[in-house]
Order: sequence, then C-alpha cells, then structure tokens
Amino acid sequence: MFESAKLGHKIDKDDYREREAKLREALLAAQFKLKQQGDFPVVILLSGVPTGGRGEMASQLNEWMDPRHIESHAFGLPNDEEAEKPPLWRYWRALPPKGKTAIFFDGWYLGPMWDALRSGDKVALQREIERITRFERMLASEGVLLMKFWLHLPKADLKKRIKKLESDPLTEWRVGESDRWFLKNYDEIIANLQPMLQGTNLAFAPWRVVEAGDANYRSISVGQQLLEALNARFDKQFQPYGEAAPLLPSVDGVRLLDRLELTHALDKKDYEKRLAEVQGRLNQLTRKRGFKKMGVAAVFEGMDAAGKGGAIRRITAALDVRQYGIVPIAAPTEEERAQPYLWRFWRHVPSHGQVRIFDRSWYGRVLVERVEGFASQFDWMRAYSEINDFEAQLDAANTVVVKFWLAIDPDEQLRRFKEREAIEWKRFKITDEDWRNRDKWDDYIIAASDMIDRTSSAHAPWHLIGANNKYHARVTILEKLCDAIEARLKRKE
Repeated sequence: MFESAKLGHKIDKDDYREREAKLREALLAAQFKLKQQGDFPVVILLSGVPTGGRGEMASQLNEWMDPRHIESHAFGLPNDEEAEKPPLWRYWRALPPKGKTAIFFDGWYLGPMWDALRSGDKVALQREIERITRFERMLASEGVLLMKFWLHLPKADLKKRIKKLESDPLTEWRVGESDRWFLKNYDEIIANLQPMLQGTNLAFAPWRVVEAGDANYRSISVGQQLLEALNARFDKQFQPYGEAAPLLPSVDGVRLLDRLELTHALDKKDYEKRLAEVQGRLNQLTRKRGFKKMGVAAVFEGMDAAGKGGAIRRITAALDVRQYGIVPIAAPTEEERAQPYLWRFWRHVPSHGQVRIFDRSWYGRVLVERVEGFASQFDWMRAYSEINDFEAQLDAANTVVVKFWLAIDPDEQLRRFKEREAIEWKRFKITDEDWRNRDKWDDYIIAASDMIDRTSSAHAPWHLIGANNKYHARVTILEKLCDAIEARLKRKE
C-alpha cells in the first residue's frame, strides 16, 4: 500500500498558492453546508510515519476551515479513568455530533495495536484488526464520514528528517524515543503494518496513503480528498452498508418467553426475611477490596408494570449512595440523536467500584424501536452484534453486565394498571403509552424473545424473572446480582 507514496510528488510555491486559494474557499463552503444540513459528522483520522506532518496537517485544516466547528484530539497513554474503561471508551466520548468535524491523531489505532506491532504477536494483531473493523463498520452504518489518512515517508526521508530536527536546538525536542525506535526498526515495522492497513482498508472506510515528503503536496492531497468525499456525500442520499436478512418465526410458533414460569409462591413474611439477608450479602460484597477493581452494569428490561422500579429500589437500599447511579432511559434527546446510537450508553459506563443501574437500556433499539418502527430493520438487526460487542468490551474491562427481563402476564399487568390509576401517589407511573403498548403485547413478546436468544452470552447472560409475584422477583434479582459479583470477585482472586 505504500508504493504510491514513493514517487517523489512535489508542488511548487506558485502552483500551491493558486490551488490553495480555490481549495480553501471550497472547503469552507462545504463545511458550512455540512453544518447547515446537519445530516452526518466527519471524523478525520491522521496517522502515519513519525515526522510525517500530522500536526501540520491538522493545523492546516483548522486554518482553511472554521476552527469553531472542528475539534482535534491527541491521545496519549490512558489516564486512570480511561484505564478502567474499555479501550474504545475515550474515542466514543470524542465523537463529533452531526454537522461537526473531529480530527483524531492515530485514534483507535494507538495502544493495543502498537503493542501488538512492537511484540510481533500476530494473534493479538488480528484481534485488534477485527475489533477496529467492527467499530468502523458501526460508525459507517450510523452515517459517519470516516476519512483515514496515512502520511508516509520512505526510510531515507525519515532518517533525514530526524537528523535535521535533532541538529537544531529549537526542534530537537520533537524527536522522541519512539521516533528513533521506528527508524531503527523501519523495515520490520512497515512489513507488520501492511496486514494492519490492508485488514482495515474497508470499502466504507478506506486508508488513503499520502506521500508526506513535500508539505505542499501533502496538504493539497489531503484537502482535495476531503472535499471530494464531502461533495460525494452531499450529492447522494446515504445508504447503509449492508442488508438485513429476515428473521424467521419458530417452526412450531412457540416463542422463548411463552414457556417462562411467571408465578412463584413467596409470602410477605418469608420475603422480608430473605430480602434482609440478600441485601446484607450485597452490601458486604460491595465492601470487599476486590470490588474496587471492578464495575457493575445492571440492566433492567421487561413489560410495563413488571416491577423494574421496585426491584431497583431494593438494590439501592443495600448500597452506599456514593457507590451507585441510576440511568433512566427515555426517548433520546436532540444531543443524543446527533450521535451514533450507543453513544448515550457509552457515556454512562461505570468506573471501578461503582454500580450503574440502567432502567431500560441499549436494548430499546431491538424492542420499542423495532416494534414501533422507529428504527429500520437494517438498524435493529445490526444492533444485536453491536450490543454483543459492547457488552464483551465491558466484560473485558472487568465490568460485570447483569441483565434482567421481568415478565408478567396480561391479566396481572391490567390489575397493576388499574391499581396505579386508583392510588394517588402511583398515578404518575401510568401513561397513555402504557395502555397503547398492551395492543402490541404479542409484538413485544416476539421482539423480546429474539433479543434474549441473540444477546444472551456467557459473559452477559439474560436472567428471566417471572414477576407476577413481586416479592419473589425482587429477592431473585438480588440473589442473581450477588451471584454475578461474587463470581467475578472469585475469578480475580
């Protein structure tokens, strides 16, 4: 992939001035159109050989366009907060909203990818390639215009640049040990980079290798390619990258949730005893030293009036208020609609020593958005794999994902609805939407059954809770939560 960057391209000063004036004007107009339409964001990823001019190129783009609508992000070693989260967390947080542009220096190709290159671990390298490919496919499917530039220098040019920078006291600080290491191992690194670049050279996010020996050529080349990509997106309606295969119903018509036992015996006296015991157990588990090195994401989904709020209150009653946070999920805000779907959940990933409770969650895309038609079939079908990947990343970062589906039957739901309407302080819990959802009961059972079947994994299984008896449901949920925390604590001992 680097052969085209060895041709010695150059643009003289007069030619550059003429081209720059036209390009600058066109890029500014394109940026204004991007902001005005607000249909998609732009992510420019600058990577390449050391001293290839990533900083200069970023400065050039900020000079040519309005810098108020461009954010630049340089990522070094993870800080303490970032080290506790999945590696992609800090990049999710920096994604620009629709209508804006962000420049990432190396971006998600830093860290584990470079560790794999240094070690020569081909298995680790392939794992990182696959992780990055999934992430970039998701970005492209969400409409992000991703421009990846590799600014390349042949070995001889790199050697000259480093020597020149080191010889001047004013610029010698720009050469670090990693730059010298790259030059020393240039041939081996470039050979190892080939499969990385080829493996992530995707139809929807290709690598654009630019010769960086001549600053004028580098600037015009990057700027022109950015302009062409923007105009191409403006000129045609965005089409998702892929098609959704149809979901076929079970042969015998039986859905997964049809066979769930909904009613269990537990009277109030026994409930209060078991509740006190399991709340004490939860409290003690969260006080253990090992808990400070793990996080917990507790996910609550289920039919309306199934008892999610009551179960959550019994959990929080056992915890120090400083240890937990509750994330109630409703319709997305304007800010959230301007970002990829999972963005609003990534921002609430718990830190170590914390319990984050999601009252509704990222499963809205394959439940309410599917049933109500708020998401296309392609979007909710691809969400299964994106959610599985999200939860796998949480698990790898030592965040335990505990998921509960609370199920009741239609008669019990109707009884609870009427009870809420009759009690003054419960009326706020019943809405017109709750009544409308009863008409789509079967649709929600089908969607939930598909969801459970496609997203229950070894590291994040679904716990199906028959909740006609609230007492039994609450105690069972607390026990399952304690079991998951205890299992992770033992695994890490």
